[in-house]
Order: sequence, then structure tokens, then C-alpha cells
Amino acid sequence: MTSAPTRPRRALLALAIGSFAIGMTEFVVMGLLPEIARELLPTAWAASQEDAIAQAGWLITLYALGVVIGAPTIAASVAKYPRHRVMILLAGALTLCNALTLILPTFELVAASRLLAGLPHGAYFGIGALVAADVMGPGNRAKGIAFVLTGLTVANVVGVPLGTFLGQNLGWRWAFVMVVVIFAAATVAIALTVPHRAGEPSRTLRAELKVFRIPQVWFALGIGAIGFGGFFAVYTYVSPLVTEAAGAPAWLVPIVLVVLGLGMTAGNLVGGHLADVNLVRSMLGLLGLLVVTQLLLALTSGWIVTVIVFVFAVAFASSAVSPTVQTRLMDVAGDNQSIAAALNHSAFNTGNAVGAALGGAVIAAGLGYTAPVWVGLLLALGGLVIGIVSVTVERRTAARTPAVR
Repeated sequence: MTSAPTRPRRALLALAIGSFAIGMTEFVVMGLLPEIARELLPTAWAASQEDAIAQAGWLITLYALGVVIGAPTIAASVAKYPRHRVMILLAGALTLCNALTLILPTFELVAASRLLAGLPHGAYFGIGALVAADVMGPGNRAKGIAFVLTGLTVANVVGVPLGTFLGQNLGWRWAFVMVVVIFAAATVAIALTVPHRAGEPSRTLRAELKVFRIPQVWFALGIGAIGFGGFFAVYTYVSPLVTEAAGAPAWLVPIVLVVLGLGMTAGNLVGGHLADVNLVRSMLGLLGLLVVTQLLLALTSGWIVTVIVFVFAVAFASSAVSPTVQTRLMDVAGDNQSIAAALNHSAFNTGNAVGAALGGAVIAAGLGYTAPVWVGLLLALGGLVIGIVSVTVERRTAARTPAVR
């Protein structure tokens, strides 16, 4: 008996609710650093607000570190178990770890909870991508993956601004009350809707780690880490880009961030559709679009209208690349699907760190607030070059391999 047509959509929606909460917990801290520093670092705050905020920034770094560490190790370790059970456990772990952030009293303990909260992040998206591809079936895999990722992008439009508003007006912990409630709802929804599938006992940690022997996997990870770093070079410094480079008032920054989130949401859905039509052409074409939009943003950063337009375009192009790289990784990984799907998020968080660090370095060097956009352009170009090399190597290898008769 076949499942009702609504069953896959319900499963995807449940997974997207969890990705919405992940988007909130990852990005809401950025807007609440002053509130967190004021409460958890009172001595440092009294001495220097700037230093206290910088110290609170470690909460962001530790979360990203947790993602990079947890994505491959957890995904590889659970590959042999039924995916629906794994997703329930991952959603439950995210609920628990964010509840610790909510209740723990000191900065050191909250920092530890952020590291723990990052650990299940990549595995959730990685295994969730496999579930989405499975329930959607051949020809619609990337659309399913994109739908799950849409929760992350919508969080930047709705969840992060709302959580920031709550945190600024009621205390930063209220943002995490919202996060914990959504994660709890996602856990229940996943338990009720994600279909049961038998596990694969042969997929041990040692077997999954063989993915690192595949050259094309490294190419795909390079596209994510370098190319997507171009987006984070812009995203991290969008506030001074608006107020300093374009000379616009500060009240426009939240509006630009909403526009950015809308671009991410639209790009993610379009990228999922294009990837199912022609994966390789879509991946390379969208990377090229990211390069062009970064260039246009850099050249017109002195005018707020063009900044708004091209921030949307950069967000659209970068987010459209995401499902293509995710699907590409799954295609080239062979039997090592669980770890490959999760590694994509390790790569993206590496890009987050690289883009933010390089963008900050050029600002600190006195090159101006448009300089991170030029850094983003170079990183996006690097991602495109890696993509071209990857496809060229793959085609030459295929041409040298005798056809099996």
C-alpha cells in the first residue's frame, strides 16, 4: 500500500520546523551579544563594553566549532541505525542542549552548552537530507532537501528578528524559550510523521570514514567552505555596509536583514528545483551568479537602494548553491551517504568562519566597509574554480575508464 500524498509533505514539514529552530539558535545570538555580555560578564561589561561583547562572541565561535566537530562524527556513528529514530534523538538532543543554554547561570557554562548545541546541527541536516530525498523519490531529491533547508532560511526572515526583539525587550533568555519550544514541537512532529525505515548494520563508523578517500568529496567540500565563505563575508558585516558604506540610517539594517532572509528563502527553493533539472550545470551557473552579484554589490555599495537590491541577489545566489552542493556530495559519496550529507554543514560553517575572519581582517586593515564584499567576491570565485576543476577531473576520469560490457 502506498502512502498518502500528504505523508511526505508532513514529514518534510516536521523536518523544516527543526531546521527553523536551528536557524534561530545559530543566528539569534549575533543580535543579542550586548544583552548576553551585560548579564553573564558584568565585570568585563563595567570595564569595557566592547571587550565584553567581543568575549561574548565566543558563543558564536563555539557553536560553529560544535557543528564542524559533530557533523561527521555523529553522522558516521549513527549511519547503521534507522533514520527516523536517529532524527528523533537528534531533535531531542537539540531541545535539551538549548534548554541548558536557557537555564545555566554562568558564562562558562552557557559557552559549554553552545558547543554541545552545535554538535547535533550538521547530523540533523545531513540525515534529514537523506530522509527528504528518500520520501520524495528519484527526480525530486533536491526539492526535498531544499524544503528542509527552507526552515533555516525562513528563520532569518521571521525567527531571528522575532527572537532578537524578545531578547532585547524581555531578556535574552526569552529568545531561547522560543527556540526550545520549537525544537520540542519538531521532536514530536518528527516522531509522528517521518516514515520508519530499517537501518543498515554494515554502515559502521570505519566504513563511513572511507568517504575521505574520494577526491570528488574533497572538491565538493571545498566548494562549500570557500564559495559559501563569500556569502558570510557579506552577511557578517552587512550592518556597517548599510550604515557606513552606503551612509544609510541604522533603522534600515533590520529591513536589509529581512530582505537578505527573503533572498535566502527564494534562492533555496529555486536552487532545489534547478538541481533536479541539471545538477552540474546548476551548481556551476549559480556559483557564477554569486560571483556576478558580489561584483555588482561591491561596485554600487555607496547607494542604499542598490545595496538592498544586490544584498537580496547575493543571498539568493548563495542559498541557491546550497542544495546543489548538498546533492552533489550525496552523488559522489557512494555508499557513505550519512557522513557525506552531514559534512556539507561542516563545510558551510568553515565558510562562515573563513568569510567572517577575512572580512574582519580587511576592515581592521583600514580598507573600508566595502572591502568584505570584495573578499566575498574572491571567495565565491574560488568556489567556482573548484567546481570547474571538479567537473573537469570527473569527466576526464570517466573518459579514461573503459565502459563495462
